[in-house]
Amino acid sequence: MLIVNVLDWRAEHFRRQLDMLLEPVATPDEQIVAIFDWHERWFESPGFHGCLFQHSLAEYGTPGHAVFEAVSRQKHALKQRLQDILEQTLPEERAAVFANTLFMLIEGATMLAHLGQGKMAVASMRKTASALLFSADRLQ
Repeated sequence: MLIVNVLDWRAEHFRRQLDMLLEPVATPDEQIVAIFDWHERWFESPGFHGCLFQHSLAEYGTPGHAVFEAVSRQKHALKQRLQDILEQTLPEERAAVFANTLFMLIEGATMLAHLGQGKMAVASMRKTASALLFSADRLQ
């Protein structure tokens, strides 16, 4: 199915971009900021028309469908990357909870950016993530 091939290609392209982006970044907090920076640049780019994965899920949202599975793989990979970053400083269970929350912030900001509210979405995403990561540090 062509759309699955396109989704898999986009997922791999995004993964490679993040690999290159995060390679020189030292701390977990800086890595999270770098991921947010990438999203902010994407939201502000002239070619931004929302998330292809979100659009595809809206069209082919039946669990078990090949498109659903491709979207699920990409979204799970982003959430897992966030968790892997957070596990550098947090226990696995807490990192999983915080990663899920950061993932939801990114997904929500992406939707708001598609609705023309990108600047507000990025500011809210950063503020919430900062408070979240600050509380994570204090809870250790």
